[in-house]
Amino acid sequence: MTIAAKIPSEGHVSQQPRAQGTALIAAKPRGDRSALADFRTSGCLKMLFPRSAAPELTAIQVNTAGGVTGGDRIALSASAQAGSHLRLSTQAAERIYRAQPGEVGRIDTRLCVEDGARLDWLPQETILFDRAALDRQLRIDLTGSARFLMVEPLILGRAAMGETVRDARLTDHIRVTRDGRPVFADTMRLSGDLVAHMARTATGGGAGAMASVLLATSDSEADSHLAPIRALLPDTAGASVIRPGLLYLRLLAPDGFELRKTLIPVLQRLNGANLPRTWMI
Repeated sequence: MTIAAKIPSEGHVSQQPRAQGTALIAAKPRGDRSALADFRTSGCLKMLFPRSAAPELTAIQVNTAGGVTGGDRIALSASAQAGSHLRLSTQAAERIYRAQPGEVGRIDTRLCVEDGARLDWLPQETILFDRAALDRQLRIDLTGSARFLMVEPLILGRAAMGETVRDARLTDHIRVTRDGRPVFADTMRLSGDLVAHMARTATGGGAGAMASVLLATSDSEADSHLAPIRALLPDTAGASVIRPGLLYLRLLAPDGFELRKTLIPVLQRLNGANLPRTWMI
């Protein structure tokens, strides 16, 4: 399956000349390995392919604009054809910078995983800066026995740099379907003084970082991970099998360093291997 990447059309035209980027990548099986079936990029969005002896195809996303701010439009489409394994990550954390009044950055990602294929969506952290404004959508379409692993880590200002996020806006949509039927949906909206919001006991308990992890399988594999994953979690995290074959985890931490201390062992277990080397730099 090959899908097209394009910048969504909108009635509002950005007043500031900022970045636009699109990328399309598709993986196919080639012997006992996975290889490129289709690939193209434009604008600020680039992809790197580190050499590896592993059977999966690893692609590293690079935003040459250096971050996202109001008016930016980023769109990525990726697919894993039947029998292939595609692993996607980022070269570094994505920075969401201050936006001009009335401007919103947008990131749209669509992932398709065919029957018998596997796709790992393993981006590094998204760092939200003060007065950032971002609308982000992630759509995953699974077919048959497709396997999908996802992580979305979020940092609300870098604690080590003394950063606080007193005014920002984030809208985050995640949708997963299998054979055309919805199996998972999550929407998070943060707006205003995020320090104050996250200080509330029922919201974040003072957390400055969070992550969502999702494993979708067509068999009992996801269910078998539940007890070992729970054993790795602190009191500020929880994991559940919300339906057969669907394991979901949400983790809160005071900062990005503490977040990774839990997140990396969890992902290594669910991934069945080490994370892309960019995670370790």
